[in-house]
Amino acid sequence: MTPSRRAVLAAIAGGALAGCAGPQSTANRSDSVTGSPSTSATIATGTSTPGSSPSATAPSASRAVTRADIVARYGHAVPHTWGFDAPAVVHALPTARRVIALTFDACGGPGGSGYDRALIDFLRRREIPATLFINSRWIDANPAIFRRLAAEPLFEIANHGTRHRPLSVTGRSAYGIPGTRSAAEVYDEISGNRTKLTRLLGTPPRFFRSGTAYCDDVAARIVTALGERFVSFSVNGDGGATFTPEQVRTTVAAAPGGSIVICHMNHPRGGTARGITAAVPQLLATGHSFTRLSDALH
Repeated sequence: MTPSRRAVLAAIAGGALAGCAGPQSTANRSDSVTGSPSTSATIATGTSTPGSSPSATAPSASRAVTRADIVARYGHAVPHTWGFDAPAVVHALPTARRVIALTFDACGGPGGSGYDRALIDFLRRREIPATLFINSRWIDANPAIFRRLAAEPLFEIANHGTRHRPLSVTGRSAYGIPGTRSAAEVYDEISGNRTKLTRLLGTPPRFFRSGTAYCDDVAARIVTALGERFVSFSVNGDGGATFTPEQVRTTVAAAPGGSIVICHMNHPRGGTARGITAAVPQLLATGHSFTRLSDALH
């Protein structure tokens, strides 16, 4: 196990990714969602996923995947994993070069719908590309900011779910946040925000990260079936928006090439902006560069 991986696991053990609800609050448990999930995804598939049960109602390649399709294919599947690792989950970039992907979550809901303008303005000034995982509730709270971010080629928008829930087919929780309870609820969590993002962006998002980044292996297969890639992380850059600026700086500056760094852009009072502002020049000085996920994952 590498030192960076040990650091990630140590941070996780302390509840480091629960910070989407706010550094001084517990996780959101019952936030409402604007609108209802779509009845079908915007991508078609005719392939069965290894390990899933064949179904007579599996979708053909000529139509979109519906909620009923997902329930038919995965409704009785039994998960075997829980956490940050599952088949097809991406943790790092496929490169040994000094390239790093900075990703920033915007989780939404009470305590989590702020906007770290200082962080984003720094990325703009230094022309640092990043992938922004944005939750449906955050979009509803910040529509004008979202439109500006979505229009900037420096950033790409990814799917951070509809209600910011851990992705489970059995209702497992992470950091006190109840997970989705069935294949149908997994579909709703992915597709509700996918539909919103597709409408706002004109194209569907390519990447998904669940609330807390937790998932089971069945839920991860559903993400793939709906046409997105589940992206986790290899470096926990701000401990769920709980790290001090110095902790953010030391953690992010130590990220090796190929890292996917997770931080947050919804807590302007936290240490993320100042930590990133200090870490990025250090990484640039040592020959590192930065990339959006879509430019590194093909």
